[in-house]
Amino acid sequence: MKTIPPFDLSRQFEQIGTEINQAALQVLASGRYIGGRFVEDFEQQLAAYVGTSECVACNSGTDALYMALRAIDITQDDEVITTPFTFIATAETVSSAGGTPIFVDIDPATYNLDLSQIEAVITPKTKAIIPVHLFGHPVDMTALMAIATRHNLIVIEDCAQSSGSQWNNQQVGSIGHIGCFSFYPTKNLGACGDGGAITTNDPTIAKRLRVLRDHGRTDVYYHEEFGLNSRLDGIQAAILSVKLPYLNQWIEQRRAIANRYQELLGAVKGIILPQSVKGCTWNQYTIRVESQIEGESVRDRLREDLKSKGVLCNVYYPLPLHLQPIYRSGYSPGQFPHSEKAAIEVLSLPMFPELTLDQQQEVAAAVKACLA
Repeated sequence: MKTIPPFDLSRQFEQIGTEINQAALQVLASGRYIGGRFVEDFEQQLAAYVGTSECVACNSGTDALYMALRAIDITQDDEVITTPFTFIATAETVSSAGGTPIFVDIDPATYNLDLSQIEAVITPKTKAIIPVHLFGHPVDMTALMAIATRHNLIVIEDCAQSSGSQWNNQQVGSIGHIGCFSFYPTKNLGACGDGGAITTNDPTIAKRLRVLRDHGRTDVYYHEEFGLNSRLDGIQAAILSVKLPYLNQWIEQRRAIANRYQELLGAVKGIILPQSVKGCTWNQYTIRVESQIEGESVRDRLREDLKSKGVLCNVYYPLPLHLQPIYRSGYSPGQFPHSEKAAIEVLSLPMFPELTLDQQQEVAAAVKACLA
Protein backbone atom coordinates (compact mmCIF):
# COMPACT_ATOMS: atom_id res chain seq x y z
CA MET A 1 0.00 0.00 0.00
CA LYS A 2 1.34 3.40 -0.98
CA THR A 3 1.35 5.94 1.81
CA ILE A 4 0.84 9.68 1.68
CA PRO A 5 3.35 11.20 4.11
CA PRO A 6 2.83 14.40 6.09
CA PHE A 7 5.78 15.88 4.20
CA ASP A 8 7.91 14.57 1.33
CA LEU A 9 11.29 16.25 0.80
CA SER A 10 12.28 13.86 -1.97
CA ARG A 11 9.89 15.60 -4.38
CA GLN A 12 11.59 18.92 -3.78
CA PHE A 13 15.01 17.41 -4.30
CA GLU A 14 13.91 15.90 -7.61
CA GLN A 15 13.22 19.43 -8.84
CA ILE A 16 16.24 21.34 -7.54
CA GLY A 17 18.68 18.58 -6.60
CA THR A 18 21.20 19.56 -9.28
CA GLU A 19 21.39 23.11 -7.92
CA ILE A 20 21.72 21.85 -4.35
CA ASN A 21 24.50 19.46 -5.29
CA GLN A 22 26.40 22.18 -7.14
CA ALA A 23 26.06 24.57 -4.20
CA ALA A 24 27.29 21.96 -1.73
CA LEU A 25 30.26 21.09 -3.94
CA GLN A 26 31.17 24.78 -4.18
CA VAL A 27 31.41 24.96 -0.42
CA LEU A 28 33.45 21.77 -0.22
CA ALA A 29 35.84 23.03 -2.89
CA SER A 30 36.27 26.34 -1.08
CA GLY A 31 37.67 24.70 2.04
CA ARG A 32 35.67 27.17 4.18
CA TYR A 33 32.99 25.17 5.94
CA ILE A 34 32.17 27.36 8.95
CA GLY A 35 31.16 30.98 8.33
CA GLY A 36 32.63 32.72 5.33
CA ARG A 37 31.04 34.14 2.21
CA PHE A 38 28.34 31.50 1.80
CA VAL A 39 26.91 32.33 5.21
CA GLU A 40 27.34 36.07 4.68
CA ASP A 41 25.64 35.89 1.28
CA PHE A 42 22.67 34.04 2.73
CA GLU A 43 22.35 36.51 5.60
CA GLN A 44 22.18 39.38 3.12
CA GLN A 45 19.64 37.55 0.94
CA LEU A 46 17.37 36.69 3.86
CA ALA A 47 17.54 40.21 5.28
CA ALA A 48 16.52 41.59 1.88
CA TYR A 49 13.65 39.08 1.63
CA VAL A 50 12.33 39.74 5.14
CA GLY A 51 12.89 43.47 4.86
CA THR A 52 15.33 44.10 7.70
CA SER A 53 18.73 45.71 7.76
CA GLU A 54 20.33 42.88 9.75
CA CYS A 55 20.32 39.09 9.68
CA VAL A 56 22.43 36.79 11.85
CA ALA A 57 22.49 33.13 10.88
CA CYS A 58 22.80 30.43 13.54
CA ASN A 59 22.47 26.68 13.81
CA SER A 60 18.80 26.29 14.80
CA GLY A 61 15.55 28.08 15.46
CA THR A 62 15.94 27.20 19.12
CA ASP A 63 19.28 28.98 19.31
CA ALA A 64 17.76 31.92 17.46
CA LEU A 65 15.20 32.35 20.24
CA TYR A 66 17.74 31.79 23.00
CA MET A 67 20.23 34.28 21.60
CA ALA A 68 17.49 36.85 20.98
CA LEU A 69 16.55 36.63 24.65
CA ARG A 70 20.19 36.88 25.69
CA ALA A 71 20.64 39.89 23.41
CA ILE A 72 17.92 41.79 25.29
CA ASP A 73 19.49 40.79 28.63
CA ILE A 74 16.73 38.62 30.06
CA THR A 75 17.43 37.90 33.73
CA GLN A 76 15.86 35.82 36.50
CA ASP A 77 13.74 38.84 37.44
CA ASP A 78 12.14 39.07 33.99
CA GLU A 79 8.92 37.61 32.64
CA VAL A 80 8.19 36.86 28.98
CA ILE A 81 4.60 36.41 27.77
CA THR A 82 3.96 33.67 25.24
CA THR A 83 1.59 30.87 24.24
CA PRO A 84 1.31 27.38 25.79
CA PHE A 85 0.22 25.96 22.41
CA THR A 86 3.52 25.76 20.57
CA PHE A 87 6.72 23.74 20.37
CA ILE A 88 8.65 23.53 23.65
CA ALA A 89 11.52 25.70 22.34
CA THR A 90 9.43 28.87 22.61
CA ALA A 91 9.19 28.62 26.40
CA GLU A 92 12.27 26.47 26.99
CA THR A 93 14.56 29.20 25.69
CA VAL A 94 13.02 31.75 28.07
CA SER A 95 13.77 29.44 30.98
CA SER A 96 17.26 28.64 29.67
CA ALA A 97 18.05 32.35 29.37
CA GLY A 98 17.03 32.80 33.01
CA GLY A 99 13.58 34.32 32.60
CA THR A 100 10.09 33.07 33.41
CA PRO A 101 7.59 32.27 30.65
CA ILE A 102 4.09 33.58 31.37
CA PHE A 103 1.45 31.78 29.36
CA VAL A 104 -1.66 33.30 27.80
CA ASP A 105 -4.36 31.17 26.20
CA ILE A 106 -4.94 31.02 22.45
CA ASP A 107 -7.68 32.29 20.20
CA PRO A 108 -9.37 29.01 19.21
CA ALA A 109 -9.98 30.26 15.67
CA THR A 110 -6.32 30.99 14.86
CA TYR A 111 -4.36 29.00 17.51
CA ASN A 112 -2.31 32.17 18.05
CA LEU A 113 -2.07 34.22 21.23
CA ASP A 114 -5.37 35.70 22.37
CA LEU A 115 -4.23 39.31 22.38
CA SER A 116 -7.18 40.40 24.52
CA GLN A 117 -5.68 38.49 27.46
CA ILE A 118 -2.15 39.89 27.32
CA GLU A 119 -2.52 43.12 29.26
CA ALA A 120 -4.10 41.29 32.21
CA VAL A 121 -0.85 39.40 32.86
CA ILE A 122 1.59 42.27 32.36
CA THR A 123 3.47 43.09 35.57
CA PRO A 124 6.47 45.28 36.42
CA LYS A 125 8.59 42.19 35.70
CA THR A 126 7.31 41.77 32.13
CA LYS A 127 10.08 42.50 29.63
CA ALA A 128 9.04 40.88 26.36
CA ILE A 129 6.35 39.09 24.38
CA ILE A 130 6.99 36.15 22.05
CA PRO A 131 4.13 35.76 19.57
CA VAL A 132 4.22 32.52 17.57
CA HIS A 133 2.94 32.65 14.00
CA LEU A 134 1.68 29.09 14.35
CA PHE A 135 1.18 26.89 11.29
CA GLY A 136 2.13 29.88 9.13
CA HIS A 137 -0.83 31.98 10.35
CA PRO A 138 0.40 35.52 11.14
CA VAL A 139 -0.44 37.06 14.49
CA ASP A 140 -2.25 40.42 14.38
CA MET A 141 0.97 42.35 14.71
CA THR A 142 -0.73 45.75 14.50
CA ALA A 143 -2.63 45.09 17.71
CA LEU A 144 0.30 43.33 19.38
CA MET A 145 2.79 46.11 18.67
CA ALA A 146 0.29 48.64 20.03
CA ILE A 147 0.18 46.68 23.30
CA ALA A 148 3.97 46.41 23.39
CA THR A 149 4.39 50.13 22.77
CA ARG A 150 1.95 51.06 25.53
CA HIS A 151 3.88 48.97 28.04
CA ASN A 152 7.41 49.46 26.67
CA LEU A 153 7.88 45.75 25.91
CA ILE A 154 10.18 44.04 23.43
CA VAL A 155 8.56 41.79 20.81
CA ILE A 156 10.44 38.71 19.60
CA GLU A 157 8.57 37.05 16.74
CA ASP A 158 8.76 33.26 16.63
CA CYS A 159 8.70 32.74 12.86
CA ALA A 160 9.78 29.08 12.95
CA GLN A 161 6.73 27.94 10.96
CA SER A 162 6.10 31.11 9.02
CA SER A 163 8.90 32.03 6.63
CA GLY A 164 7.22 34.19 4.00
CA SER A 165 4.06 34.90 6.00
CA GLN A 166 2.87 38.50 6.02
CA TRP A 167 0.77 40.75 8.20
CA ASN A 168 -0.67 43.76 6.32
CA ASN A 169 1.74 43.03 3.45
CA GLN A 170 4.77 43.16 5.75
CA GLN A 171 6.93 40.09 6.28
CA VAL A 172 6.86 38.49 9.69
CA GLY A 173 10.24 38.83 11.31
CA SER A 174 10.40 42.50 10.35
CA ILE A 175 7.52 43.86 12.44
CA GLY A 176 8.65 43.12 15.99
CA HIS A 177 12.00 44.14 17.39
CA ILE A 178 13.53 40.73 16.57
CA GLY A 179 12.47 37.83 14.33
CA CYS A 180 13.57 34.23 14.86
CA PHE A 181 13.51 31.65 12.07
CA SER A 182 13.99 27.90 11.91
CA PHE A 183 15.26 26.10 8.82
CA TYR A 184 14.44 22.61 10.06
CA PRO A 185 13.89 20.57 6.86
CA THR A 186 10.06 20.57 7.03
CA LYS A 187 9.72 24.34 7.35
CA ASN A 188 8.57 26.56 4.49
CA LEU A 189 12.26 27.29 3.88
CA GLY A 190 14.14 24.22 5.05
CA ALA A 191 17.81 23.31 5.11
CA CYS A 192 19.24 19.82 4.66
CA GLY A 193 19.80 19.68 8.41
CA ASP A 194 19.39 22.17 11.23
CA GLY A 195 19.66 25.90 10.73
CA GLY A 196 18.25 29.18 11.99
CA ALA A 197 18.47 32.94 11.69
CA ILE A 198 17.61 36.13 13.54
CA THR A 199 16.44 39.31 11.82
CA THR A 200 16.35 42.82 13.25
CA ASN A 201 16.67 46.47 12.31
CA ASP A 202 18.79 47.18 15.38
CA PRO A 203 22.54 47.03 14.56
CA THR A 204 23.43 46.95 18.27
CA ILE A 205 21.37 43.80 18.78
CA ALA A 206 22.85 42.25 15.63
CA LYS A 207 26.39 42.95 16.84
CA ARG A 208 25.62 41.31 20.18
CA LEU A 209 24.12 38.28 18.43
CA ARG A 210 27.27 37.75 16.36
CA VAL A 211 29.29 37.73 19.57
CA LEU A 212 26.92 35.34 21.33
CA ARG A 213 26.83 32.78 18.49
CA ASP A 214 30.63 32.43 18.61
CA HIS A 215 31.34 31.70 22.28
CA GLY A 216 31.04 35.36 23.28
CA ARG A 217 34.14 36.12 21.23
CA THR A 218 35.02 39.72 20.33
CA ASP A 219 38.43 38.85 18.88
CA VAL A 220 40.46 35.70 18.29
CA TYR A 221 40.53 33.89 21.67
CA TYR A 222 39.15 36.94 23.52
CA HIS A 223 35.75 36.33 25.13
CA GLU A 224 33.72 39.03 26.89
CA GLU A 225 30.72 36.92 27.93
CA PHE A 226 29.43 33.35 27.97
CA GLY A 227 28.14 32.57 24.52
CA LEU A 228 27.51 29.35 22.64
CA ASN A 229 28.59 27.56 19.51
CA SER A 230 25.77 28.37 17.11
CA ARG A 231 27.32 28.99 13.74
CA LEU A 232 25.49 28.02 10.55
CA ASP A 233 27.45 25.60 8.36
CA GLY A 234 28.52 26.92 4.98
CA ILE A 235 26.85 24.00 3.19
CA GLN A 236 23.51 24.72 4.83
CA ALA A 237 23.83 28.42 4.00
CA ALA A 238 24.58 27.63 0.35
CA ILE A 239 21.61 25.24 0.17
CA LEU A 240 19.32 27.84 1.71
CA SER A 241 20.55 30.39 -0.84
CA VAL A 242 19.47 27.98 -3.58
CA LYS A 243 16.06 27.47 -1.99
CA LEU A 244 15.20 31.05 -1.04
CA PRO A 245 14.32 32.18 -4.61
CA TYR A 246 11.79 29.31 -4.76
CA LEU A 247 10.08 30.20 -1.48
CA ASN A 248 7.33 32.41 -2.90
CA GLN A 249 6.50 29.77 -5.52
CA TRP A 250 6.27 27.08 -2.83
CA ILE A 251 4.06 29.35 -0.72
CA GLU A 252 1.65 29.82 -3.62
CA GLN A 253 1.53 26.04 -4.05
CA ARG A 254 0.77 25.64 -0.35
CA ARG A 255 -2.03 28.19 -0.61
CA ALA A 256 -3.52 26.38 -3.60
CA ILE A 257 -3.42 23.10 -1.66
CA ALA A 258 -5.05 24.71 1.38
CA ASN A 259 -7.82 26.17 -0.78
CA ARG A 260 -8.38 22.77 -2.36
CA TYR A 261 -8.62 21.12 1.07
CA GLN A 262 -11.20 23.74 2.04
CA GLU A 263 -13.29 22.75 -0.98
CA LEU A 264 -12.84 18.99 -0.62
CA LEU A 265 -13.60 18.94 3.11
CA GLY A 266 -16.08 21.80 3.34
CA ALA A 267 -19.16 19.57 3.64
CA VAL A 268 -17.67 16.96 5.98
CA LYS A 269 -19.44 16.82 9.32
CA GLY A 270 -17.55 16.40 12.58
CA ILE A 271 -14.53 18.52 11.70
CA ILE A 272 -13.69 22.21 11.83
CA LEU A 273 -11.54 23.55 9.01
CA PRO A 274 -8.78 26.08 9.69
CA GLN A 275 -9.51 29.75 9.28
CA SER A 276 -8.11 31.21 6.07
CA VAL A 277 -6.09 34.31 6.94
CA LYS A 278 -4.53 36.72 4.44
CA GLY A 279 -0.76 36.35 4.48
CA CYS A 280 -0.83 32.76 5.79
CA THR A 281 1.72 30.39 4.29
CA TRP A 282 0.17 27.11 5.49
CA ASN A 283 3.17 25.39 6.97
CA GLN A 284 0.51 23.04 8.31
CA TYR A 285 -3.09 22.42 7.29
CA THR A 286 -4.70 21.63 10.63
CA ILE A 287 -8.28 20.53 11.10
CA ARG A 288 -10.10 20.00 14.39
CA VAL A 289 -11.98 16.79 15.20
CA GLU A 290 -14.53 17.54 17.87
CA SER A 291 -15.76 15.47 20.82
CA GLN A 292 -14.88 12.13 22.37
CA ILE A 293 -16.53 8.72 22.23
CA GLU A 294 -16.49 6.59 25.38
CA GLY A 295 -13.60 8.67 26.70
CA GLU A 296 -11.51 8.19 23.57
CA SER A 297 -10.46 11.13 21.43
CA VAL A 298 -12.17 11.00 18.06
CA ARG A 299 -9.08 12.73 16.69
CA ASP A 300 -6.85 9.87 17.81
CA ARG A 301 -9.22 7.29 16.38
CA LEU A 302 -9.38 9.17 13.07
CA ARG A 303 -5.58 9.41 12.95
CA GLU A 304 -5.24 5.64 13.37
CA ASP A 305 -7.96 4.94 10.80
CA LEU A 306 -6.27 7.24 8.30
CA LYS A 307 -2.96 5.52 8.94
CA SER A 308 -4.57 2.17 8.12
CA LYS A 309 -5.60 3.69 4.78
CA GLY A 310 -2.07 4.95 4.08
CA VAL A 311 -2.65 8.59 5.03
CA LEU A 312 -0.12 9.74 7.63
CA CYS A 313 -0.97 12.75 9.79
CA ASN A 314 0.70 14.59 12.67
CA VAL A 315 -0.55 16.16 15.88
CA TYR A 316 0.85 19.61 16.72
CA TYR A 317 0.67 19.60 19.76
CA PRO A 318 -0.75 16.81 21.97
CA LEU A 319 0.13 18.42 25.31
CA PRO A 320 0.20 22.18 25.98
CA LEU A 321 3.35 23.55 27.57
CA HIS A 322 1.73 24.43 30.89
CA LEU A 323 0.92 20.73 31.39
CA GLN A 324 4.39 19.49 30.44
CA PRO A 325 6.28 17.97 33.38
CA ILE A 326 8.82 20.79 33.44
CA TYR A 327 6.16 23.52 33.80
CA ARG A 328 3.32 21.68 35.51
CA SER A 329 4.25 22.79 39.03
CA GLY A 330 3.23 26.36 38.28
CA TYR A 331 0.00 25.61 36.43
CA SER A 332 -3.00 23.31 36.57
CA PRO A 333 -5.38 21.59 34.11
CA GLY A 334 -8.18 23.85 32.99
CA GLN A 335 -6.14 27.03 33.27
CA PHE A 336 -5.91 27.51 29.51
CA PRO A 337 -9.01 25.73 28.21
CA HIS A 338 -8.69 26.66 24.53
CA SER A 339 -5.13 25.33 24.37
CA GLU A 340 -6.12 22.14 26.16
CA LYS A 341 -9.13 21.58 23.91
CA ALA A 342 -7.05 22.17 20.79
CA ALA A 343 -4.49 19.64 22.00
CA ILE A 344 -7.03 16.82 21.93
CA GLU A 345 -8.72 17.92 18.69
CA VAL A 346 -6.11 19.15 16.18
CA LEU A 347 -4.88 16.98 13.33
CA SER A 348 -2.48 18.17 10.62
CA LEU A 349 -3.14 16.61 7.22
CA PRO A 350 -0.40 16.02 4.63
CA MET A 351 0.87 19.41 3.43
CA PHE A 352 3.84 20.13 1.18
CA PRO A 353 4.15 22.10 -2.06
CA GLU A 354 4.41 19.02 -4.28
CA LEU A 355 1.29 17.29 -2.91
CA THR A 356 -0.70 16.24 -5.99
CA LEU A 357 -4.41 16.65 -6.67
CA ASP A 358 -4.83 12.87 -6.69
CA GLN A 359 -3.16 12.63 -3.29
CA GLN A 360 -5.36 15.37 -1.88
CA GLN A 361 -8.48 13.72 -3.18
CA GLU A 362 -7.33 10.47 -1.60
CA VAL A 363 -6.76 12.22 1.74
CA ALA A 364 -10.18 13.86 1.61
CA ALA A 365 -11.90 10.61 0.65
CA ALA A 366 -10.17 8.81 3.52
CA VAL A 367 -11.24 11.49 6.02
CA LYS A 368 -14.85 11.24 4.83
CA ALA A 369 -14.84 7.44 4.94
CA CYS A 370 -13.32 7.27 8.40
CA LEU A 371 -15.70 9.80 9.90
CA ALA A 372 -18.69 8.17 8.26
